[in-house]
Amino acid sequence: MNVARATLLAVVLSGALAARAEAAAPLRFGLSSAGLSYPFAAAIARGFEQAAARAGVQTVVLDAQNRVQKQANDLQDLIAERVNGIVLMPLDSVIAESWVNRATRAGIPVVAVGSQVGNPAHRPLRSVYPPLTALVTQDETAAGREAGKLAAQLLPPGRLARIAIIQGAPGFPEVLQRERGFKQGLQAAHVRYRIVATQPGDWRTEAADVACQNILEAHPRVDLFFNEADDMAVGCARAVRSAGSHAKLIGIGGSRLAMLSLQAGRIDGTVCYKPLELGALAFQALYGEVTGKKPLHAAFITYHTPGITRANARACRGQW
Repeated sequence: MNVARATLLAVVLSGALAARAEAAAPLRFGLSSAGLSYPFAAAIARGFEQAAARAGVQTVVLDAQNRVQKQANDLQDLIAERVNGIVLMPLDSVIAESWVNRATRAGIPVVAVGSQVGNPAHRPLRSVYPPLTALVTQDETAAGREAGKLAAQLLPPGRLARIAIIQGAPGFPEVLQRERGFKQGLQAAHVRYRIVATQPGDWRTEAADVACQNILEAHPRVDLFFNEADDMAVGCARAVRSAGSHAKLIGIGGSRLAMLSLQAGRIDGTVCYKPLELGALAFQALYGEVTGKKPLHAAFITYHTPGITRANARACRGQW
């Protein structure tokens, strides 16, 4: 009898110690990045890791290297490792739905950062995909409107303006959202304009340089290039200078390189983004959900993204 009691007591104590050890174990969050070679995505990851370090949370950061299949595998690895939560910067917003579903079925909450989950053609940005804990991102349409307002100030008055658009990479919802907002900003300012050309720049400086060269060969009298990201605006600026064009240049992002180019007169405007803040906000949303301190359900979390010219350049400190 004493042996049985001792055995039972040992089992109870062992279970209690195991439960206590599990409760004391540090939280572990995963981040699946679209591609750490993108300075913006790398800054989001830094903001996430810095916030996690301050809270004593361990992190696993995986780089999809701009490959959808690798990101799918990365998400599966994080689920298999039983991380406590996942922050996802999706490469493909539509395919990402299945990744989020898989993680949440496994009991792992997911916060999307920097890009929405769901088909942007049918799901408004602020209509967050229901299984998500939160979407933490810029209001891309609002940022596009800011770019449109800047363009209205730069375009020649009194005549039909010729505008070219350098888009990001296919599959990113920001491509549609920023262009939609840009046109809304022009229309609100009652600008008469025509889009003479649209080409992808794949978020890359070199690709945008080539795209702008091609457009200027076909349309040498372009008045303004709207580049959907600052890196592309910097690349497009090279093509404009080489062609001897007087086209104005607007980007989006408020990158350090863009701010230097703005102050040097190589580009004319941008919209200020804060990727370090995005990473920190994504961590805070996930931490609040996992710890129960601030549970969320399909919350939309954003921040102000003002338009920037040389006149107010000090209002934007480049974070990437």
